[in-house]
Amino acid sequence: MRRLLNRLHRDEAGDVPGWVLITLMTCALVILIWALAGPALSEIFENAIDKVSGI
Repeated sequence: MRRLLNRLHRDEAGDVPGWVLITLMTCALVILIWALAGPALSEIFENAIDKVSGI
């Protein structure tokens, strides 16, 4: 039983770099999309607020 637990622990410990890479790539994609779409989204939001407030 102890060998099985040790093997399971080692298998999961080796997956940490993969999760770090996935997290970093996701952050990079969010930053890229935000940089490209940010101005357009801000304009849409401001137009919506202007219509609601009656300006």
